[in-house]
Amino acid sequence: MNKSDLIDAMAADAGITKAAAKKSLESFLGNVQKSLKKGNRVSLVGFGSWSVSKRAAREGRNPQTGKTIKIAAKNVVKFKAGSDLQSSVN
Repeated sequence: MNKSDLIDAMAADAGITKAAAKKSLESFLGNVQKSLKKGNRVSLVGFGSWSVSKRAAREGRNPQTGKTIKIAAKNVVKFKAGSDLQSSVN
């Protein structure tokens, strides 16, 4: 399922227009992004939670040349599925 498929499904399930569904989805995604950028955790009970963790700088290897390279530190987004989501998939 891609973004447009999700918008279509949301519009059909909620009985709203596709434009309203698109606006709702974009608002949700934007607010999750803003919250994660601030370093906060976003949690939807039963579905899952997003969090940001720091990945330390490290050394790696260029697979073509075998030379050692430095990989910069960065923040990464992690998602942990909730119990309801996990059980619905299995």
